[in-house]
Amino acid sequence: MIPAYANFGGKIHGGILLSLMDKVAFACASKHAGSYCVTVSVDTVDFLQPIEVGELVSLNASVHHVGKTSMLVGIKVVSENVTQSTVRNTNISFFTMVSKDQYDKPKMVPGLVLETEEEVKRFIEGIERKRMKDAYKQGIKALREEVVPMENLDKLKHERCQIDWKK
Repeated sequence: MIPAYANFGGKIHGGILLSLMDKVAFACASKHAGSYCVTVSVDTVDFLQPIEVGELVSLNASVHHVGKTSMLVGIKVVSENVTQSTVRNTNISFFTMVSKDQYDKPKMVPGLVLETEEEVKRFIEGIERKRMKDAYKQGIKALREEVVPMENLDKLKHERCQIDWKK
């Protein structure tokens, strides 16, 4: 990591890492699908530890689950301080990628061959992640439709906010 990648706090900027993770997710998904792939969502990005200027960074990606045209790609970011001989897991993330054909339409992806118990575990976790993500989307949609500000002002009583608008 070079100084140009550092944020105002002197650590590697999160946006740099997100860009690298997106590129790695693309490469991993495209290799599995045998076609061009696009990012449709970033399900989580956990910044576990900061990365310092001068550290070597490795990004490891694998397809955890496949649907009809989509893939869940898990990414692990590891940084290495070569002068101190330390290696740290700094980030984990999950990207949902979709395969595209030459007409920019979703394209069927190959099934995933599960060769180890860990791969079976990751695939099952992928099924559950999808189920939880769908439930979350439905919950947020219902919340947006149900919340009526004037009927919910009591929820703000102990929050750090102040209402300053004219009715």
